[in-house]
Amino acid sequence: MTEADAPPAAASSEPATASLPPPAPLPPVRSPDGRFVLTATSLTVLGRTFGLREIERAEVQPVRWLLWYLLGGLGLAIVLLLFLNNWLRTLPTMAGLLATALMLLYGHRGTNRLRLWLLGREAAHFALPGDADLWRRLTGELNRRVARAHDQAAAEAAALLAALEAERNAQAAAAIEAAAEQPPGGPVVSDEPA
Repeated sequence: MTEADAPPAAASSEPATASLPPPAPLPPVRSPDGRFVLTATSLTVLGRTFGLREIERAEVQPVRWLLWYLLGGLGLAIVLLLFLNNWLRTLPTMAGLLATALMLLYGHRGTNRLRLWLLGREAAHFALPGDADLWRRLTGELNRRVARAHDQAAAEAAALLAALEAERNAQAAAAIEAAAEQPPGGPVVSDEPA
């Protein structure tokens, strides 16, 4: 195939964006309970959907429920004081100790707080139950995909800017060539007084 047989070149902005290789498709990742669904372009947490380009980063932190700790500890202290002062009998004391111990355990169980740092907005917070290691793995994958989405957007923007710069340089070169082809004489000015 010769150059004369080749199809005409496309517009200058198309080759710059077409030169970027498309990213390899990533499989969707979801939590076992379906509360967290991560696709190649979006994240859905508890029914709210976010685009990966609007997320800056994500973090998961296990949190304990302080209220249940306080209720359990205070209840445990009160039940023991009442028992030691002979104001409670053994069976009600055992029931009180069991109830306050369950409050302490419930407070210790806690939850996992997912914080999504959003670009130009306040962070979004979600409470996710279960093992913290599972949520850390999912958040690590989310941060990798967010970084990939931001890198891809930056590469697309750089390619577009390079195409615009090339077009601007081509226009400037054409203007210089057109100016060089004009006769050296300046503009014609009449000698007649006005």
